[in-house]
Amino acid sequence: MTSMTRTNSAKTAVAAAKAKTHFFKNTDLSTVLEPSAANAHWCGTKVMATIGPSIHDVDTLSQCLEAGMVAGRVDLTWGPLEFHRNSLSYLQEAMKRTRRLASTVIDTMGREIMIRGQWQVNDQGYPWVLGRNEVSAGQKMIITTREDAVATETLLPIMYPKFTKMAQRGDTIYIARYLVSGAESSSLYLEVTDVTDTEVHCVAQNSAVLEGLLCVFHAERSTGNALSNVQNELPLLSDWDKHCIQALGAEFEIDFISLSYCRSAEDVRECRAYLSSIGMTHTKILAKVETRQALLNFQGILSEADGIVISRGNLGLDVDPEKMALVQK
Repeated sequence: MTSMTRTNSAKTAVAAAKAKTHFFKNTDLSTVLEPSAANAHWCGTKVMATIGPSIHDVDTLSQCLEAGMVAGRVDLTWGPLEFHRNSLSYLQEAMKRTRRLASTVIDTMGREIMIRGQWQVNDQGYPWVLGRNEVSAGQKMIITTREDAVATETLLPIMYPKFTKMAQRGDTIYIARYLVSGAESSSLYLEVTDVTDTEVHCVAQNSAVLEGLLCVFHAERSTGNALSNVQNELPLLSDWDKHCIQALGAEFEIDFISLSYCRSAEDVRECRAYLSSIGMTHTKILAKVETRQALLNFQGILSEADGIVISRGNLGLDVDPEKMALVQK
């Protein structure tokens, strides 16, 4: 046996070990022309479920598959690697049990900016952020880049060290998660009143209760077809993203990478090059459109990506909320 033959055999063995089992009732292709059974599952719009603590077991995932779930997503922003490894393992077992296939999706953390708080881990290995902060409209708040700072009612340590370089007086900063409808009380809008080397001083524009994982979004201040905001310099794929993708990709067949905070066609090409470098050439890329910058570069992103995710939660913070329906359409 030649060296190349041995190498190809080894690759085939690894691929076979990772491959999903595809189920067919028989090999008669004419059955595709027969009407489906009354209890068959089919829908034009597919249902993807994020595998979090509430469905982190084989029984519940089996129920989700039976109900029509066609993809399981793990979000690298939340939880340790072992939690996500178990998630995909449980999904794999649920597919065997139900004889239903589901795609596997890894959603990256990417350029996410978060508040650094105290947290603890539950019995599933999933982290929960501690503390509850009630903020009143008109209250003064400080966002700081100091690494030794501890979160208080008025001081919020941020994980991005260059955040003060992005902000200027009059800017709007949003803290919480995703676009709100006006009925929620868990989202906070701040107006910047002053900026120093390590602090961004703000005034709360509304009352809110902050708890859980808090993300920071610097709302785009410009109008028209240009961007005036300084964009953060965080990498497209963080070291954490790369570590998890490589580790999970070595054990499971990963169908899609959901590429967070994709800004341009070059971002998609960069992600594809990384996947190729670790042998994940079969994995497709879903580019998440989450910022106004991505909208301005939409045609280029569309030409490079295998799929598009309109992430209305974050995009609705960078675009006027009343325009989101038009943007999504």
